[in-house]
Amino acid sequence: METKKILVVLPMKEEQEEFLRKQVEDCEAAYTFTFTDSARVTEEEIREANIILGSLEPPARLKGAENVEWVQVHYAGADAYAAPGILQKETLLTNAVGGYGLTVSEHMLMQTFEMIRRMREYHINQSNRLWKHQGEIASVEGSTILVLGMGDIGGAYARKVKALGAYVIGIRKTNREKPEYVDEQYTLEELDKVIGRADIIAMVLPETPDTIHLMNRERLFLVKPGAFLLNAGRGSAVDLKALQEALDAGRICRAAIDVTEPEPLPEDHPLWDYPNVIITPHCAGGIDLPETVVRIAGVMGKNLYAYTHGGELINVVKH
Repeated sequence: METKKILVVLPMKEEQEEFLRKQVEDCEAAYTFTFTDSARVTEEEIREANIILGSLEPPARLKGAENVEWVQVHYAGADAYAAPGILQKETLLTNAVGGYGLTVSEHMLMQTFEMIRRMREYHINQSNRLWKHQGEIASVEGSTILVLGMGDIGGAYARKVKALGAYVIGIRKTNREKPEYVDEQYTLEELDKVIGRADIIAMVLPETPDTIHLMNRERLFLVKPGAFLLNAGRGSAVDLKALQEALDAGRICRAAIDVTEPEPLPEDHPLWDYPNVIITPHCAGGIDLPETVVRIAGVMGKNLYAYTHGGELINVVKH
């Protein structure tokens, strides 16, 4: 009997490891597991693996891995692994959509309140031992929040702000049934018709040809003067030079960006010095929250069972 090798490069606790093992217990084929992480995995282990669960860094390490039949990354976005030349044409690729809704939506909610309550400015005051009121603030309750990207993460954020009393407008790539936690829903092509109504614009879009520099100068100057902008999707969706212009003009009141183009944001970039800009280092969707690893393992386990039992996998990514 042929033995297939499963290489897991996402750090897990014993209960998640055991959960993955259970998915192949009753298979006709034999499977062996190697649990490691991206920093410690060897080139030999990559070459010999038939299934890789988790994200190898950099993705170029997968080049020439001819035995790999399926790669399940532990990110929601798999664009770097779908790039030409990374995987063999016949290799299956899936992502971990469904694992990050909790952690990223809570990060977005935190940054929403940081923006509207002027916490960045108060943190600067604290560093300078300055006791000073910063003036007018805003509220989630009663505000119109435009959510760009209505998948697992955007939906989780929309539910949270709706529960807090916001009027929620959702933007998604294709027409689907409107969820109850969204007041209005439109496609990306209709964005310009509604963007001027938003008090807060929250972006959690994947990178596609349609989303690169979606927020350019022209679109940023369509927003309501004094609006707030939050980006936790892909840095390429916001033209940072245009954002600077919109901030300088007062078109955008405050911004919170967890993702930038490029990354890391260069040390000499002007946005570091803006008192009304909150910058975090692409950490909203990391695995620092233990529950995130549990959820990712759940996605992996579901796909592993399907793959080893002839079922249909979820989150398949074309490459």
